Amino acid sequence: MLKIRCLCAVAAIAAAPFATAEELSETGEFLDGVAAIVNEGVVLKSQLHDEILMITKRAEQQNFRLPPANVLEEQILERLILTEIQLQRANQIGLSVSDQMLNESIEIMARQSGIPFDQMPAALAADGVNYADFRRGLREEITLEQLRRIMVGQEINVSDREIEQCITDIEDNVVINSRWNLSHILVNLPDGATAAQIDEIRELTQQVYQQIIDGADFGEMAVRYSQSDTALRGGSLGWIEGQQIPSVFVDILTDMQTGDISEPFRTSSSYHIVKVNELESAIQRSEINQTKARHILITPNEIIDDATAKQQLETALQRIEDGEDFGELAKLLSDGPTAPVGGDLGWSDPGSFVPEFEEVVDALEIGEISEPFRSPFGWHIVEVLDRRVYDNTEDLKRRNCDARIRNSKMEDETQLWMRRLRDEAFVVIRI
Repeated sequence: MLKIRCLCAVAAIAAAPFATAEELSETGEFLDGVAAIVNEGVVLKSQLHDEILMITKRAEQQNFRLPPANVLEEQILERLILTEIQLQRANQIGLSVSDQMLNESIEIMARQSGIPFDQMPAALAADGVNYADFRRGLREEITLEQLRRIMVGQEINVSDREIEQCITDIEDNVVINSRWNLSHILVNLPDGATAAQIDEIRELTQQVYQQIIDGADFGEMAVRYSQSDTALRGGSLGWIEGQQIPSVFVDILTDMQTGDISEPFRTSSSYHIVKVNELESAIQRSEINQTKARHILITPNEIIDDATAKQQLETALQRIEDGEDFGELAKLLSDGPTAPVGGDLGWSDPGSFVPEFEEVVDALEIGEISEPFRSPFGWHIVEVLDRRVYDNTEDLKRRNCDARIRNSKMEDETQLWMRRLRDEAFVVIRI
């Protein structure tokens, strides 16, 4: 089942916390126990045991050594505790993942793996993954991602000055104009770290770096020492577009090539080591087809029914054909925010309109006016004023700079937020 190898790796990660792996009592009955009390919830020994089995199996498949059993158990238990704390917070704010959202995510995974959606259960079963467990695990992963975006991402601000500086920095920058497959090791500094603690963490990361340079496997060292969410994946960050590279990495990557490993470097709350697994040049310029159009919209209500709305537009269309100005009629008749500007929709990118509207616009010639048609917003007539091929490279730069700055801040802010959650939680280890 090579075609679903990547999918099943995700499936194993997602489903592991829900698998059943219980101990036998002296009478032969299955037992479970509590590994940790976390606020009003618990982490079960079976969850911890199954996660250890999953990580151990993956390490064997990828041929890298894990830390000693007691260290691995401590790392995994801490990760499960943090997950439980976050899920409790998600429940407190009423965050949930709908079946539709879950199915869309699975459909994307299936498509990327070349598997029809309805064959997913069988494909997963062939690799020993229960489909129900997989869905529960994936729902959890999506919930955690949404929670972090809400609790951390929405609190991150990006100023115009930061974006302008970013755009200046990316001009002719080899880092930004490339795609990077990266791995990294992150070691956190304690909150309010003293000079002695900073020196201790710096020395630790320097020792880790030296071991890698001396031949230690980067993935093994990430599993053993990294405190990032990617640690148990060998530190892999996967492929990242150059314009999405966290800004704190840009200067580090400038002179790096495939296979290179950075010396340890510090951000505000942690030390990092970065490895370049692969490197590809990226296309920088971008062009899209744009359409300039205007419309008249009449929205049915308790006074104007569908038939009346359509009739009013048919009358308006006849008046335009008789010589009246489209824009002036739009000011008089049209509903919605474009009425004061004569129905002008400006230059629009593909996908800007609802499908019913876009289908009509795409079929019109320049200067042609449509017959009345229905969309979810009501009845329209629309005129295409012009079309052009637009170089949106600068727009993309601004959007990508915004995303890159947010990503750069997100790493540290997420670590700080999770540490605060952990510090505020009531946790009792029971093993």
